[in-house]
Amino acid sequence: MNVSDKMCPVPFDQQPINEFYALKNSYFFAFFGKNFNRYVYAFFTISCFLLVSLTSLVLYIKEYTWSRGLVVIFISITAIIILILVRLYLGWSYVIHRLLSATIFYEESGWHDGQIWVKTPEMLIKDRLIAGYYIKPFLKTIRYAVLLVTTFNILGLILYSLLY
Repeated sequence: MNVSDKMCPVPFDQQPINEFYALKNSYFFAFFGKNFNRYVYAFFTISCFLLVSLTSLVLYIKEYTWSRGLVVIFISITAIIILILVRLYLGWSYVIHRLLSATIFYEESGWHDGQIWVKTPEMLIKDRLIAGYYIKPFLKTIRYAVLLVTTFNILGLILYSLLY
């Protein structure tokens, strides 16, 4: 802990840098990682798991034909992946907002007595470096992935409506 951290009145868990490390080290967010290969591997693993589980569910329900069943599985997988991507995006966007802000809103106790603390210049530089080099590229990747998966989901819905 350096001198500027000792002068910071914000509780440890509410400091943006500590929120970043907590999010980065949490199981859900660490599973997707910063590395693009890890990111793709995580979604491939989730997709395979969903494919196996949803296929067994669709085979159990006899009212679907094979073609409609596969389209339902495809739509379900893309919808679940969109929800996962939205959760990732919301978590990282909250942290990047806190890191880029020059002020920190915090509560010392549970009495909703919110206060604002202005970051020191060195803390602000450190926070903005982390936001710019770690989180912004990841948020950009998430945005592109949401666009791609949403397009696939819409195509699946169109295909389902054509088969129905």
